[in-house]
Amino acid sequence: GLRLAAPRDPARLRELLGEAVDTADAPTAIRFPKGSTGPDVDAVTRMDGLDILHRSRRLPLQVLLVATGVMAGPALQAAQRLDRDGVGVTVVDPRWVLPVHPTLIHLAARHRLVITLEDATSAGGIGTAVTQACTDAEVSAPVRNLGLPRAFIPAGSRQQLLDQAGLTSDPIIDVVRKALPVAAGHRTASLGLAAIEPGGPSRPAFPSPRREAP
Repeated sequence: GLRLAAPRDPARLRELLGEAVDTADAPTAIRFPKGSTGPDVDAVTRMDGLDILHRSRRLPLQVLLVATGVMAGPALQAAQRLDRDGVGVTVVDPRWVLPVHPTLIHLAARHRLVITLEDATSAGGIGTAVTQACTDAEVSAPVRNLGLPRAFIPAGSRQQLLDQAGLTSDPIIDVVRKALPVAAGHRTASLGLAAIEPGGPSRPAFPSPRREAP
């Protein structure tokens, strides 16, 4: 029952630390980099505890980028460029990355392609958990997991390691362009993202962390 959080910026680090302290029914952990997390990244909206960082306007729901922690920056850069190319992109930060949020799976089902991004090993990581959850829910959209390789990684700065692993905007865009035609058979949902009602009857609501009585 471990709950794992991955803050994308200093504001979310403070926010998630408070939520972790207030969680009384399960152990919690927070994963954040040793270096600077960079500037705060505001959300467009919050849905059942998930932060929607970007959603394309007047474009079909094609690609869902699941940005874990500080991968929000590269995901947003990729989304903005894909927007200009006419590719509809939603960027979501789950905040609490494990267990996988039911609303995240609901979002995945509304897109043609799902790509998870994490600054940790992709083998057995958060992306693997998202893939399994989508499989269990019979989500037809293919899932691609981007993360660090399961191999010896030579010493280097954090940015150098991310560059080598392809965890920057250019490689993310390349993956989208190669994978999206393969996923073209997935039927785009007829309802827009704004029509998704948090905690609606189509999926279970995700319980908020419990607070201990004073």
